[in-house]
Amino acid sequence: MTKKEKKRIQRERIMRERRMRERRIGNKMSKKLVGLFGLVILALVFLALDITRINAASGQQYKRIVLAQAQQQYDSKTIPFQRGDITDRNGTILATSEKMYNLVLDCQVVNTEQDTDTAKNVKIYKEETVRALVSLFDVSETELRGVLDAEDTRSSQYYVLKKNLTINDKKRFEAYTNPESEENAGLSEAEKNARYYVKGIWFEENYVRKYPLDSQACDLIGFTYDGTTADWGIEGYYSDILNGTNGRQYGYYDTNADVEQTIIQAQAGHNVVSTIDSNVQQIIRNSLEIYETEMAKDKNKTNGADHVGVIVMNPKNGEILGMDSDRWYDLNNPRDLSDFYTEDQIGKMSDAETEEKMFDLWGNFCISSAYEPGSVFKPITAAAGLSTGVFDADTTFTCDGGEQVVDKYIACEGEHGKIKLDDVIKNSCNDALMQMAEKIGEDDFHKYNTTFNFGMRTGIDLPGEGSGLLFSEEVMGPVELATSAFGQGFTCTMIQEISAISAAINGGYYYKPHVVKAITDENGAVVQSIDPILERRTNTEEVSDAVRKSMKAVMDEGGTGHVVKIPGYTMGGKTGTAEKLPRGKGNYVLSFIGFAPLDDPQVVVYVVVDEPNAKNQEPTAFAMSIARNIFTQLLPYMNIFPDEPGYTTENVDKTLCTSAILLGRLYESKDNGVTIFNTGQTLETLTGDIPEIKLAENGMVDTDGDGIGDFDPAYIDRNGNGIKDTEEKGLMGDTTFGTAEDGSDLPHAWETEEQYEDDFEPQYNEETEQEEEYWNDYSSDGISNEDWALYYE
Repeated sequence: MTKKEKKRIQRERIMRERRMRERRIGNKMSKKLVGLFGLVILALVFLALDITRINAASGQQYKRIVLAQAQQQYDSKTIPFQRGDITDRNGTILATSEKMYNLVLDCQVVNTEQDTDTAKNVKIYKEETVRALVSLFDVSETELRGVLDAEDTRSSQYYVLKKNLTINDKKRFEAYTNPESEENAGLSEAEKNARYYVKGIWFEENYVRKYPLDSQACDLIGFTYDGTTADWGIEGYYSDILNGTNGRQYGYYDTNADVEQTIIQAQAGHNVVSTIDSNVQQIIRNSLEIYETEMAKDKNKTNGADHVGVIVMNPKNGEILGMDSDRWYDLNNPRDLSDFYTEDQIGKMSDAETEEKMFDLWGNFCISSAYEPGSVFKPITAAAGLSTGVFDADTTFTCDGGEQVVDKYIACEGEHGKIKLDDVIKNSCNDALMQMAEKIGEDDFHKYNTTFNFGMRTGIDLPGEGSGLLFSEEVMGPVELATSAFGQGFTCTMIQEISAISAAINGGYYYKPHVVKAITDENGAVVQSIDPILERRTNTEEVSDAVRKSMKAVMDEGGTGHVVKIPGYTMGGKTGTAEKLPRGKGNYVLSFIGFAPLDDPQVVVYVVVDEPNAKNQEPTAFAMSIARNIFTQLLPYMNIFPDEPGYTTENVDKTLCTSAILLGRLYESKDNGVTIFNTGQTLETLTGDIPEIKLAENGMVDTDGDGIGDFDPAYIDRNGNGIKDTEEKGLMGDTTFGTAEDGSDLPHAWETEEQYEDDFEPQYNEETEQEEEYWNDYSSDGISNEDWALYYE
């Protein structure tokens, strides 16, 4: 055997031994693996047996834990903030957010299936949950089962079943589902155990905006669309301040089924304390309702005019005490148009038309709508002239009935002769105002217009303010200057006019008008105090003295605003009549602005009636009736005490008046004021059906208080037919006197003074058994005393 063969044999032996050794190791490992596998199988068997034991003993308990964990996703949720309150200056709540609850149904949980001893795939929670919902929340069982069974909702984990439930509703449910509650003390053990099967119900917190005074101050307050967003009124302007910050709640169950939560609390919004006085608002509302009741012809009493607006302001600081119009809507239901349109009209409106009607309803006439102010602007012209020094209170102007301005003749209402400032304003003389404007000049007139903030927004803290339009310096010529002097040819808003007049009478201090005085936190602590903002000085104290004195003359007997004068109080005021464009159509904006007391004005009231619902729209009594009723209640409420010499309580008659009473002059003048005339023949004591509106429609005006109308038509008969005095001679006239409204001649006229006097001799009234001054039937076919509706003083 060679050496080479020996090495080969040795190498083969080594390889064989190595293979044998590997084979011996593999068998041992295999045995170990088999043993390990057996142990694993044995462990799994024991585990399965243990799970079976646990499921048999505590399966329902663990099932509830798992289901609760499934529901716990809703505990990780947003916590809504509470929007701040809006209150009046005295703390009366005007707007608030109440916590409410949405009843949410988890259909997936309610429809959970489970095997029982008697059946498979039983919905063990459904029947008890349905029973609870029907009994506690007045839910329709048919509808509820429809939600639980419908294809698109049966697996829903968030179905809002009912909205805006109260905390009492929630507590009642919690007591019902708690077997240990006092409410369930009389239940059997079976009945108590059944309550455990009420599942899949939870309550979602939310806040609902509420307005306790309904439509009161609706223009000022505004409303929210969804409780947090708003565009109108204080709600809209201060929306970001009123809103807070949402919180978050993060929740889970630990291994012991205990609730673990992390809560970031919501931050409530700030409260807004307004300058409004809810009592002043009610006084305004009462006066507007009297006007609407008389003037409106629709069943809901909403169309007494195209628009009516009222602002009550403190002239010393620009605070708005009250603001209202005649379009009242319920802030809790702002989309309801049923008070203004019939069901048929609403049904025919397109979506765009409905939206337009709503926007018109929600707008604030007092700050948004621009119009020609008319004669209420005249004190501003006077203040401008006095400030420039081109005339003073003793300067004499001559009114001869009008002025020729370039190629236009602009007439006055009469021929007032030689008059000074007080009589100019008292008689509302356009002729003298045009002369004043000419002295002031175009440049200075425009300068003072802007000084008093006409043509610019006041910056009041309300959305939607208008600015009006002024003649620019480039456009203003002699004619524009002349017409602007008495308030026509340019436009302004109510808030501009009352702010300007306040500055003219308070010493020349122009304050930015505002409706909010403070911001507070949820605990009532003041976060921000909103102080009055003095924007500029418009005139001197001396000018204000002269302006107030001239406006006092308006309230004196014979002045255009005398009927608004309240006995015992020194007052100033100004009436306004502006014919709307296009001229000659008989459409007017009527107004009155007044203040008290005279030497220390504490309150200013401004009333505007845009196109009153009457055939003759021109008489300012439509605005003055509202103003007088406001002042009658407002002055005592504000603790403004009588300051006029000779005041006696017997002279004060606080009867609220109507336009018809003022138009018919059914009141009595006294040395220190005006009271409603409550004796003799009045509209209330006349027999027959005499609608008060007839007086207003036919424009009864008696400018000198003698019981005889001075403007056409001069009289009104029982049937409401206006009777014109074509010669404007009062009762004396030729045979054309008594021309009826339709143009026909009446059957009787006074041709001599004797006939006139005979007609007014006292006549014996058989019913009252006394002599009374009635109209006589001068001729058998003439006008008898029964055909007249006016009492002759």
